[in-house]
Amino acid sequence: MPAGAILAIIIVCVLIAIAAGTAATLELRMMATRRQFGPEFDRLAVQGGSRRARAELIARKRRVAGLNLRPLSPQRSTELLAQWDSVQEQFVETPAEAATTARELVLSAATALGYPTGDQEQLLADLSVSHSRRLESFRRAQRTTVAPRAASTEDLRQALLGYRALFYELTTGDSSGGSKHDPGTPRLRPAAPGLPRVARMNVPRLSRGSRTPEHEGANQA
Repeated sequence: MPAGAILAIIIVCVLIAIAAGTAATLELRMMATRRQFGPEFDRLAVQGGSRRARAELIARKRRVAGLNLRPLSPQRSTELLAQWDSVQEQFVETPAEAATTARELVLSAATALGYPTGDQEQLLADLSVSHSRRLESFRRAQRTTVAPRAASTEDLRQALLGYRALFYELTTGDSSGGSKHDPGTPRLRPAAPGLPRVARMNVPRLSRGSRTPEHEGANQA
């Protein structure tokens, strides 16, 4: 075989190896991004494809790296957790108002950490860098509290749990989202005569002391 042909074959083989290596590297980076952002990566990939999703998430990481984020002081964390306890007590009598207040507490925690909260979509994008696995439940909770008085009590309870997961992660840094807590069992007040009685509601309380494991979601009711 002529030397020129052999050289051409070698060049082609090298190019194929380089292309394969590049593809493998990109795939590994894609997998790493998917692992970090979880469902947020999948949501963006459905909208515009995996490459655009990864590019968007990398841009978010760069933006958040430039924010002046700071950990909560023990005093501020304690204050926020105490306010959350009050929200859960409020839920017993006025679930719609409590769910709305819970959203405001999440925003207060984000503000205290240094996240700009003026633009809702930008806030969610910023939070996705470190709290992506809590965003979908937060979005569902917000959809419920857009018109809280039109939602069922169970919908409002689920919204409160969705807010709690993100709130707990923001205020304590615990990625369990509040699954370890004091399992308080506040009840809704009985309905007035002539109205149907509301079923018992279990809204788990956050505890700043010892905590015991408990299942999240509907199993907490």
